[in-house]
Amino acid sequence: MCSSDLRLDRFPHVAEGEKEMVELAAASAPATSAATAAIAALTNKLEVSNLTIRYGSTVALRDVSLSIREHEIFGVIGPANAGKTSFLKAINRMDVFTTGMRVDGEIRFNGRDTRRLNNVYDLRSRIGVVFPLPVGLPMTVYDNVALSPRLRGIKEKAELDVIVQRCLTRAALWDEVKDRLHALGSLLSGGQQQRLTIARALSQEPDLLMLDEFSIAVDPVTTMRIEDVLKELRKEVTIILVTNLVQQARRLADRTAFFLGGECVEIGVTEDLFTGEVKDQRTRDYVEGRFG
Repeated sequence: MCSSDLRLDRFPHVAEGEKEMVELAAASAPATSAATAAIAALTNKLEVSNLTIRYGSTVALRDVSLSIREHEIFGVIGPANAGKTSFLKAINRMDVFTTGMRVDGEIRFNGRDTRRLNNVYDLRSRIGVVFPLPVGLPMTVYDNVALSPRLRGIKEKAELDVIVQRCLTRAALWDEVKDRLHALGSLLSGGQQQRLTIARALSQEPDLLMLDEFSIAVDPVTTMRIEDVLKELRKEVTIILVTNLVQQARRLADRTAFFLGGECVEIGVTEDLFTGEVKDQRTRDYVEGRFG
């Protein structure tokens, strides 16, 4: 079957948390040989087993099991209230910020059970999230991107300059903002702010990047630019793309899961869901626009 407490774990488990940081980093270290790289290409970055999510007595997602491979773009499609955003929340434990949200089952990231990690902050630093609406912090373009590196202890301006330029370039924004790095990020256009959000997520140096309806508030031209960015980023990170736009999933995703009514109906190679045989007729009906 396809099947808020901001202080959480901050102080009581420092020693254990430091050990987890080392183990997570080791699990996601780059391959050091061609043979290792070949093996890594088959490695699962994320494994989800029997995941069920509830809000009070309401089941948002039921008994989902799936795996996401290293360096793939994994699409998640489905209509509203299918459980897609809840799925993302559970992955990096954002459920602690949602009253009444309960997560059962197992989620393993880099081989570690995320529900058993004491250092939730390190987990989130390795999983970048881009939300539907751009969330620009009330600071300059430069400081938006430099915030995470500074929190990691990087203080030298020369090093920060390199990081800021690299992340803005990877987000296809550098050429547009390089002469106004010290202007407020909130003064950028909507599409630029969304790319700034991506740059800020990349400044965490994540292993996994999750995007939740990233194009809902940006124009089609900017959407295509961000899609080009994601195609390049897949060489460096694993990407989960949640979208209501089935053609966007078709353009970008290697494999796609179809969620409907809290159920993972089907997972398959993306193009097969559109042109090949499907296991469930509801999948074909959805991707062909018969409902949703």
